[in-house]
Amino acid sequence: MSSYFLDTYMLEVAIHTILYVRQIYPADLFVRRKKYDTPVFQSRHPGLNEYISGAVKAVGEELVQGTVAKVVVVIKDKEDAPLERFVFALESMIEVEAFNKDTSVVDAMKPAILSQYFRSFLVKLNMIEAQLGQMYLRDDVSFAIVLELKDDQAPTAAVNKGDPPPWLPADGSLTTAGASEEAQLHVVRAVNTGIINLSLTVQESDIKLRREKELYDS
Repeated sequence: MSSYFLDTYMLEVAIHTILYVRQIYPADLFVRRKKYDTPVFQSRHPGLNEYISGAVKAVGEELVQGTVAKVVVVIKDKEDAPLERFVFALESMIEVEAFNKDTSVVDAMKPAILSQYFRSFLVKLNMIEAQLGQMYLRDDVSFAIVLELKDDQAPTAAVNKGDPPPWLPADGSLTTAGASEEAQLHVVRAVNTGIINLSLTVQESDIKLRREKELYDS
């Protein structure tokens, strides 16, 4: 099993976990599962699952091309203003040809050990509310998955002629570049797989922090 597959699979599990722990949808929309020997929650909504799996598949295709810098899960309000950004930073340590993506790499972390690291990754993510607090706009929030590419890179075009492109231009305010100096950054976890370095940080936007202060002061 390739490290690319494990990384994208981990990303998919993490996205479901984020939506659950940040209460973007009602808790009864999720079912309890076990991944990497730790409890997780998976959405039961077919449309939502299709969106997440489709986005993660497209991320995997870009990973093979070596174009990915970051994958960002943005929690936003009803006006599409970003409240939190869950930033998965991905750095390829070696070049692996697209046709050779399942090739084993000497020094690459073994799947069993990698699963242990992913377990600690998810444990940290499940406890993120201790750092961020509860999402106070639960009825008015939504999310988006944003792909940030390396400099001078463009996303892959549709595989079949006539198909819509897998990615659409994102509002700049949703990207990490749109974060203000007042945003707060929390480091969650970092993993070096031997092929890809994967780290997760969370940005609390100045908009969220300001609204929380106004709420507490009122």
